Amino acid sequence: MIATGNTLESTVARMCVEAEKLAPGALCSVLAVDRKGFIHPLAGPSLPPGYSAALDGLPVGPNTGSCGTAAYLREEVTVTDIANDPKWSAFKHLALPLGLRACWSKPILDAAGYAIGTFAFYYRECRGPTQLERQIVDRCVHLSIIALERHQRVSEQEQRAFTDALTGLANRAAFDVALAALHCDSPGRWGLFILDLDNLKVVNDTFGHQAGDCLLRTVGSRLAAASSTGQAFRVGGDEFAIILRNREELYDLKRPAEHILNLLVEPADCGGHVVIPRGTIGGAVLSPDDHSPERVRQHADFALYHAKETERGGFVQYWPELGTNITRRLNNIREVDTALREDRIEAFYQPVVRLDTREIVGLEALCRMRVGDRIISAWHFQEAMKDVHVAKALTERMMMLVAADVRTWLDLGIPFQHVGVNVSSADMHSGTLVTMLADAFGREGVPLKHVIIEVTETVYMDDRRRLVSDAVEALRAQGLRVALDDFGTGYASLTHLLTVPVDIIKIDKCFIERLAPGTANMAIVEGLLDIAKKLKIRVIAEGVETEDQADLLRSAGCILGQGYLFSRPVDRTVTTRLLVKHAQRDVSSSVLQPALLPSSS
Repeated sequence: MIATGNTLESTVARMCVEAEKLAPGALCSVLAVDRKGFIHPLAGPSLPPGYSAALDGLPVGPNTGSCGTAAYLREEVTVTDIANDPKWSAFKHLALPLGLRACWSKPILDAAGYAIGTFAFYYRECRGPTQLERQIVDRCVHLSIIALERHQRVSEQEQRAFTDALTGLANRAAFDVALAALHCDSPGRWGLFILDLDNLKVVNDTFGHQAGDCLLRTVGSRLAAASSTGQAFRVGGDEFAIILRNREELYDLKRPAEHILNLLVEPADCGGHVVIPRGTIGGAVLSPDDHSPERVRQHADFALYHAKETERGGFVQYWPELGTNITRRLNNIREVDTALREDRIEAFYQPVVRLDTREIVGLEALCRMRVGDRIISAWHFQEAMKDVHVAKALTERMMMLVAADVRTWLDLGIPFQHVGVNVSSADMHSGTLVTMLADAFGREGVPLKHVIIEVTETVYMDDRRRLVSDAVEALRAQGLRVALDDFGTGYASLTHLLTVPVDIIKIDKCFIERLAPGTANMAIVEGLLDIAKKLKIRVIAEGVETEDQADLLRSAGCILGQGYLFSRPVDRTVTTRLLVKHAQRDVSSSVLQPALLPSSS
């Protein structure tokens, strides 16, 4: 049984049964002794379970019955009269009602001489062991040493296999086993936190990987200290999981989550550097609709994904609608990623024209996805662009496509002026936008004077750290022009003009579609045109669809327009024909020439 890997308990129990067959009248007991000196019953097939359970956790000592004393003294102990022996004074009330009158115990010692267990015979009469019983126990002790040492080696190997070497927490493999062992038969019985460490990369990049390892160890020890919240695991590089079983905490997940986050943010000394650990938590509780632990795990992952976008540094608990939204977004991300790999992302263009002459003075590049024979607009996969990596990949691809097309138009001798390229919030925060532009257009030999960066107003909405403002200033310092797209939809437009100077504003189509004399829309558009003129900012009206709208805009002083009245977004081939036919020939008179813009541009 030892050789074939049977469990320690079943092996020792079988040994006791066989020993009792050879020694009629003896009741066999085997106890293990842990490294801290506490007793744990392993087998006692002829003893009542309640008796063995009463011995569990007792410390070895000079008066801890026959077995506890034998382990303490590391020598055999014979008690022929339990009722009157002082070694049993604190325990005889357990043995005597069962008819146990005597007990002989022999320690099980490892190679270093430490007691790792005891092997004992109980008797129903006051006596000691016979010579045959001594021979039996000698063989059993020898077998027990082999069984216990093998079990210890296996346990140590398992511990190493299920322990994260850096933090000392249980690892991903242990988490998978623990999760699989959970049951889904009682809603609200357990819950799960997934915690993502927010600043590990920053610490690694700033102070080095030793400081990063120190940060991980600190977080591991703090999560382990938060023992009331449940068992903690390190499941990835900067990701941790906590299984929650405390029913009181499960009723209000926010409370234990805040407790953990508060523990984390205490400053830590990492190799002489003061580091403040910061984490984001997503959580989920077992619900009636959850048929497997893996479902709860997925829900906690969804909540973390949402938290990192909306509550970074905080906590979000899963709710059913969240799963639908995240699933849709993940599907979008997969679709866009596949389209990028299969080269199905294309650049379409919509002309910007003079309202008086209808000459094309510029273009706006728009991202499109080809799916079979269909062309899908970016609106259908906008959820994917909330992902930083997807947004960056799309911007890079669009810049490459646009740069190649502009190069073609310049080579054809078209008096090409500018193209507007949309960038996302992720692009503005990345710090690499200028480099990305220079690489894409430099590769095609296209001067950046032909490029206008279009930023939607919503990108400015959460710019508390002035990252967007700094990025805009850096772009304009490089001679690039910046357009504020969808102007009027962000509810703080005029404030943005004060805090983030731009070269062009594009009035959103919502103001244009109901344009009529004497209306509020007309008053707003006229006011914006007047303000822009005084600030020396150029204006483009978006969404122009009728001649009446074009006439009203022109009469109000708006020079440039963009919309279906002039052209829908079209591919490069159609755009080339439009440029050949309608491009403004006298470029020197263009209202968007850099020379006519503020000197800061």
